[in-house]
Order: sequence, then C-alpha cells, then structure tokens
Amino acid sequence: MKLNKTQTALGVAAVLAAGALAAPTASADARVEALEAQVNQMSQMLQEMQGELNRVRDAASRSASENTAKVMELDEWAASVKSAPAASAPKDHMFSVRGGWSRFNNNRGSTRDPLGAGTGLGEDLLTSDTDQDAFYYGGAIDFNVNNDLFGLMDHTSFNLELGIEYTEIKDERRSGVNTTFAALNNIPDNIQQTVTVNMLRISAAPKIKFMHDSKFRPWLIPVGLDMNIISPPSDAITVLNTGMQFGIGADYEIFDGIVVGADTRYHHTFDDVDGVDTDGFTLGGSVGFKF
Repeated sequence: MKLNKTQTALGVAAVLAAGALAAPTASADARVEALEAQVNQMSQMLQEMQGELNRVRDAASRSASENTAKVMELDEWAASVKSAPAASAPKDHMFSVRGGWSRFNNNRGSTRDPLGAGTGLGEDLLTSDTDQDAFYYGGAIDFNVNNDLFGLMDHTSFNLELGIEYTEIKDERRSGVNTTFAALNNIPDNIQQTVTVNMLRISAAPKIKFMHDSKFRPWLIPVGLDMNIISPPSDAITVLNTGMQFGIGADYEIFDGIVVGADTRYHHTFDDVDGVDTDGFTLGGSVGFKF
C-alpha cells in the first residue's frame, strides 16, 4: 500500500515536472510568434514610409522643375519687355494756328450823314465808314475729352476748343468826330492820326469730330461762346460784347502728328455794341500739331 502511494507521488511529480517543462516551451513559441508579427508589421511600415518618401521626392522634383520652368518663362518675358520699344501714348489733343478771310454783315462804322448836311454825323462817330471784308489770324487748342461721344456714338470724339483770333478790318485816318470838326471849321478832314480798325475774338466751343482713328476727320461746332473786343470803341466807349458761333470743317493728318484743316464759321451776337455790329462769317485754314 505504501508502495502504491510512493508510486503515486512519483507519478504526480513526474506529471508536474513534465508540465513545468512543457510550459516554458509553449511560452517561448508564443513570444517568437509575437516578435515575428511585430517584425513583419515594422517591415510593412518601413515599406509604406519608403513609398511615401519616394512620392514626396517625386513631387518635390516635379515642383522644382515647374518652378524652374516658370522662372525661365519670367526671365524670357522680362527680356522681351526690355528689348521691345516703348509704346507711345495716343496723341488726341492738338494745337493749331489758323487764319483766313472774314466778312461782316454790316459796315464796322459809318460817317455817312443821314441829314445830308455834310456834318459827318453817322452811326458810329468814333469809326469811319469801312468795308465789310477783313482778314484774321490766331490759334486754338483742342482738348480731347472722349472718343465715343460719352458712350452715345462709336468713333466720334468730343473735344473742347479754346481759341483766340485777331481781325483787322482797315487802317483809317478819318472818323466821324474828325469829319464833323472839319466840316464845322472848314478845314481838311485828313489831319487825324491813322488808326487801325480791328477786333479781338476769344472763343470756347464744344467740337464733335467724326471718324476717330482716321486721317480724314470732319467736325462740327453745334454752338460755342464768343467774346468780342472792338477797337476803336463804340460811341458809348463800349469795347466788349458776347455772342455765339456755329462752325463746320475738316482735318487731314498729312504726317504723323501734323494736321491741316479748313473751316467756316458764323458768329452771331445777341445785340450790337452800341451801334457796332460784329456779326459775320469767317472762312480759313489751319495747321495743327498733335500732343
């Protein structure tokens, strides 16, 4: 009986020993498998990181190539801009000198005696009777405002013209006062100093010019402002009156920036200058320079 107990104890010890020996073996296998799994996972992560690194390198290489191409393109554009001639701004303003013939509706003055008594009393005592023809010369500046008539009409320019003209009617020795004095004193009427019968006209007018970008450009002035300064003055010593003008004409650019033109205008005043009438036509030509 004791033997059996001893055998049983030995058997249990053997089983326990076998179990103790088997447990470390199983635990080691599990650790090996876990390490292998971790190694495989790390290898996969390294492969993914290597792929991402390669992608980043490729993107950086492409970006560098694109930037290099853009830099080269900008360099080429800058070189072309430097080598290209400077673009000149369009010249739409113009300064012109002009002159021609003038015709007044009435005589500038008169010493004709309405009473027929030879007294020299007439319409204008300070100015002798002159003819109606005269010559004028002057200048003007055209300021270009737009080239589409404020959006109403294509290829049609709106300009503002500022002009000044000198009109010379006649050099005259006699006047109504001198004729009257000579008649009353029975002396010659040619002893007075010679005076120049003339007029200065200052004008401002809108000008509509057609056919923009063409060498030939007709134009019109619908209505403008005139200021007339007369010399000698009227009997009431008035030297200034105002009126308006209407005109048509045409310009032609014969060379770059050099323009020749012709025009006719009618000048009308609302009232005479104390007996002096300044209404009349002008017909003349001009030479202009664009700027």
